[in-house]
Amino acid sequence: MHSRYRDIAARIRARIEAGEWTPGTRLPRLDDFAAEYGANRDTVGRAIAVLETEGYVWAVQGRGISVRYGTMRPRRPRGDLVKRNKQATGYSFPSASSQEVWVRHGPAINEPALLEDPRIAKLLGVEPGTEVLRRFRVTGPASEAPFQINVSWIHPRVAEIVTGIDANPAAGEWLYRIEAAGHWPLSWIEIHRARMPSKDEATLLEIPTNLPVLEIVRVGRSGTDNQPVEVTEYVVASDRVETVHVLHRDENARDPWPTDPTPTGDL
Repeated sequence: MHSRYRDIAARIRARIEAGEWTPGTRLPRLDDFAAEYGANRDTVGRAIAVLETEGYVWAVQGRGISVRYGTMRPRRPRGDLVKRNKQATGYSFPSASSQEVWVRHGPAINEPALLEDPRIAKLLGVEPGTEVLRRFRVTGPASEAPFQINVSWIHPRVAEIVTGIDANPAAGEWLYRIEAAGHWPLSWIEIHRARMPSKDEATLLEIPTNLPVLEIVRVGRSGTDNQPVEVTEYVVASDRVETVHVLHRDENARDPWPTDPTPTGDL
């Protein structure tokens, strides 16, 4: 029946939400589920595909089906406050809590690379194809699956300042070094957009390729001349983060009813 796979998906979803399988746990094989629910393997496969789209599981050929972290914890609010890092010299940016210890997943890469992406190159103020310092990391809270991919592109004029720094993944000491070299205080803006992950990004974040990601591009500017010194791209699974923005009233919206006591506009 058309609804049979949805019924099986609902049953497996309920068991995950009840804690029968914790995040990171390998689920039974499709054949085992098929025997348990009296269904054929293809029907169970469709049910798993539904749960994968919803972010409950991650299915990889040859590795089985694992429960994901995204649905098992509150989404991490991402505000707009930059704090000094309490664990080491540096900064904590939104989504990194000072109450958590973050770790790296895999090696940290710090090496020159050609910046081919014209969008990132324009934000950094260089021509596409320019060789710049690239810092690559996959990080997240300890004991959890990878939370985000961070790729920083460092402008050539400050690259020597941070070459070789392999700081704590949550520290941002390299930003301190840039400021200390005459660019205090750095200022930042962020550009957010939703998109689908590349195959490599999905593998690094342990998510299905049909789960959207939130891409956050941070542009850091020198406090001396307001020109870019770094651009950092964060890629986060969409079911593990939400953005939070405080809306502020414009000057002309601060009086309750300046001329007409009857409110107008959108309700």
